[in-house]
Amino acid sequence: QVQLVESGGGLVQAGGSLRLSCAASGSISSINVMAWYRQGPEKQRELVATCTAGGGTNYADSVKGRFTISRDGAKNTVSLLMNSLKPEDTAVYYCNAEGILLNSGRWQSRFWGQGTQVTVSS
Repeated sequence: QVQLVESGGGLVQAGGSLRLSCAASGSISSINVMAWYRQGPEKQRELVATCTAGGGTNYADSVKGRFTISRDGAKNTVSLLMNSLKPEDTAVYYCNAEGILLNSGRWQSRFWGQGTQVTVSS
């Protein structure tokens, strides 16, 4: 079974920075895409950033230039560096892994972490 565990959330003032981290554990051979999503109060979950196994990245327009996603393929970890935070970035941030190849040779489609709260005060 694959598990994703996030860390690094918290309370920060507007303009500040936070780094979120996520570690995937289990009998994992490789992961195609690791990503961060977020869900703000009374909002639907939305994509924040993705990073492919080859290092390609994609960002939501709302975070471009402020957030940076990175991953360590060997360790199956992904991080999200968030700079110039705004109150509207307040949300629960979820780590996501898609296209997981297990050591057994089986594929798993998608897993989610439990989420970590990020609160940006004005």
